[in-house]
Amino acid sequence: MSETVSEQQGAGQPGDEAGGRLYGVGLGPGDPSLMTLRAVQVIAEADVIAYHSARHGRSIARSIAAGHLRADHIEEALVYPVTTESTDHPGGYRGALDEFYEASAARLAAHLDAGRTVAVISEGDPLFYGSYQHMHKRLADRYPTEVIPGVTSVSAAAARLGTPLVEADEVLTILPGTLPEEELTARLAATDAAVVMKLGRTFPTVRRALERSGRMPEARYVERATMAGERTDRLAAIDADSVPYFSVAVVPSRIAGLTPDPATASTPAPAAAPEAGPGEVVVVGTGPAGPLWLTPESRGALAAAEDLVGYTTYLDRVPVRPGQLRHGSDNKVESERAELALDLARRGRRVAVVSGGDPGVFAMATAVLEVASQDPYRSVPVRVLPGVTAANAAAARAGAPLGHDYAVISLSDRLKPWEVIAERLRSAVAADLVLALYNPGSRSRTWQVAKARELLLEHRAPDTPVVLARDVGGPEESVRTVHLTDLDPTQVDMRTILLIGSSQTQAVRRDDGTEIVWTPRRYPEA
Repeated sequence: MSETVSEQQGAGQPGDEAGGRLYGVGLGPGDPSLMTLRAVQVIAEADVIAYHSARHGRSIARSIAAGHLRADHIEEALVYPVTTESTDHPGGYRGALDEFYEASAARLAAHLDAGRTVAVISEGDPLFYGSYQHMHKRLADRYPTEVIPGVTSVSAAAARLGTPLVEADEVLTILPGTLPEEELTARLAATDAAVVMKLGRTFPTVRRALERSGRMPEARYVERATMAGERTDRLAAIDADSVPYFSVAVVPSRIAGLTPDPATASTPAPAAAPEAGPGEVVVVGTGPAGPLWLTPESRGALAAAEDLVGYTTYLDRVPVRPGQLRHGSDNKVESERAELALDLARRGRRVAVVSGGDPGVFAMATAVLEVASQDPYRSVPVRVLPGVTAANAAAARAGAPLGHDYAVISLSDRLKPWEVIAERLRSAVAADLVLALYNPGSRSRTWQVAKARELLLEHRAPDTPVVLARDVGGPEESVRTVHLTDLDPTQVDMRTILLIGSSQTQAVRRDDGTEIVWTPRRYPEA
């Protein structure tokens, strides 16, 4: 609600020296019985009733309020010059609408200046995708104003479906169907529950976004909620040619679809769904730290999974959801985790294998695919979703040290001999590549960093920039730059990644005292 000092004196007070009083009145989703008592009162007391309509002149808002209109009401029909069609206005579509809003506001201002009370009525809630908001922005700072909230189409749709929208810690996302398909897909994949407004001509795009995001089995359709001609159904069953503007797509609460597990009253289990398909394994990269590094696609896959499998440290990054089973283990049993995930998927479960960083970079994707290539698991669907890998996260914090060609090498000799690592280091440094060194040291591996520094100094200048990035994105993040000759192995552990510059990499201290590291994209000619 927007209100002035005079508003605090109570509704229905005479206008002050600025003139009359402006009301934005929400009428609810369509059924006149869902109008609030305050809405009815304001309409009864108003001198002027204003409402928007398309050029055909039929106003849904007026039809909802018709039973409360008096013969002596002054009616102001604010008729849009365009809706979805093109226009020859010199300012284009937006210019035509802005001109219309200015003219409409001027018409209402004339009544307000004359001391009349003006009620702008709108279906739903006035400030929720409502036409009234354009009058509010142009008039509310000039006249005493009150906004009367109304029941939104979102609430009405959920009520008509009889399905909870959100529960507990779930997130509800409300989206206009006019968004680009890629944006809709990403947002639908990332959220728990969603409502997509403004269907009509956007329905084919919304449908594709629901399919691509994997949310179609959950999606429901509501048309003209609480109005004559109301229709509800599974969205997948709807013919696109039959969809009007006043319809919404609803992806309801996932928690609400759970039933109590008979084994325990406190742990819910997924309810049986007729749309349930075969099991699958999705290997998900969570990035180097918490939710800020998670892609929408990965967030959606984690939310949709029935089972989460992974190293306990990485599982702890994923919010606990009712109905999900979590299978945590030590960091040294990759094959066992992969087999567990694939066995669960063979039994029809949707499984997410949780990996840090990018699952394809020294992480779980290889382990899962290796086991999935064996005879018992060849038919199990497996997908790998990318994540922000540690090298890219550390490089972004430091500047752009990976701006030119670079090599990624793991210093861990647990799965390959040190001789192989040493030869790869020599080859990469001889080629003058920037190096991203993963797994540089641990409590049981303390000498590899010192040996790597020794090999690198055979080809690199002592003052070559080295970025030491530890716990990037986490609570103990530390990113600093040293010279190669000053690299101290005791300052390096498994949570650290090293970025070793090439002969061209620059470390520059800026005027604000920060140091940036970058590698030019242009390499000097031989």
